[in-house]
Amino acid sequence: MRILLRVRPGASRTAVGGRYDGAAGPALVVAVSARAVEGQATKAVLEAVAAAFDVRRSAVTLVRGATSRDKLVEVDGDETALRPILQKLLG
Repeated sequence: MRILLRVRPGASRTAVGGRYDGAAGPALVVAVSARAVEGQATKAVLEAVAAAFDVRRSAVTLVRGATSRDKLVEVDGDETALRPILQKLLG
């Protein structure tokens, strides 16, 4: 399942949840404490998304947006199980 993300690097704590209505459509907000330096924030985002969806880190792949606040990730798994989690996180 592909998911649009809106990243907030440098947050006080890591959190996954909330909705950001951007030009590409609704995106899941992911706040990470890591700074956007040398891919640290992107790595933290992928780990946070994996934890939020209760999948292995290797099941979350960055598709687009390595240096952008707007990212597209692929989460491998049963979409019927992942979709309700996404809806709950979007609020």
